[in-house]
Amino acid sequence: AMTGDLTHDAFLCGKLHLWQPKQGYRAATDAVLLAAACPAKAGQSVLDLGCGVGAASLCLASRVTGLVQTGLELQEDYAALARQNAAENGMALNVVVGDLTAMPAALRVGFDHVIANPPWYPRAGSPSPIAGRDTALRAELPLAEWVAAASKRLEPGGWLTMIFGTDGLPEVLACLGPRLGSAVVLPLAAREGRPALRVILRARKGGRAAFRLLAPLVTHQGAAHDGDRESYTARANAVLREGADLSAEFG
Repeated sequence: AMTGDLTHDAFLCGKLHLWQPKQGYRAATDAVLLAAACPAKAGQSVLDLGCGVGAASLCLASRVTGLVQTGLELQEDYAALARQNAAENGMALNVVVGDLTAMPAALRVGFDHVIANPPWYPRAGSPSPIAGRDTALRAELPLAEWVAAASKRLEPGGWLTMIFGTDGLPEVLACLGPRLGSAVVLPLAAREGRPALRVILRARKGGRAAFRLLAPLVTHQGAAHDGDRESYTARANAVLREGADLSAEFG
């Protein structure tokens, strides 16, 4: 069981409530953005690699009904919270404990979608003193491993949707290889004129379309943080608070 305190946090304006550790890896806007960018449709299957407490999967379930959703999570305590969160929100999520580099036999099937929010912190970041957070945030596994695992799990024509730090983009693009194509990258900028520190990538198994780099999604209004107000841009507010999807951006 998870040791230490838990918080019960509202996502998508309270459409979803998730238990997560007060200290340790905590889901935030990345999970919501990832879910918004996944082009899943009712009846399709989705595998969430490194699902944590289930945030991305459950945000996706709140937008698209009738999905068959599976999460793979390395840490048993996070997996237990993901199961609890799914049950309490009345959603179906099959959570499997395991390592994506040694894929559990139960997951050696084809999925319509794979989503992933690989652990990340800036290269200069120091290790967290809190073990769970450190395991989650230290990028021990190269992004190439995440892409390879996703590629093997996807049905032909299936979509990979990932969110990660911009510094990992060269590695990810280099390892898409012949199996994953039609790649589209949406840069995420905190404010107009700021560098994009995060990106969302979508790629399709067997895709043949040219690579596309989209205009950035700017998440906050104004040039600087304005007190306690979130001050999201209208588009970011629609996605992060109202559960809109990002398909218009991807075209």
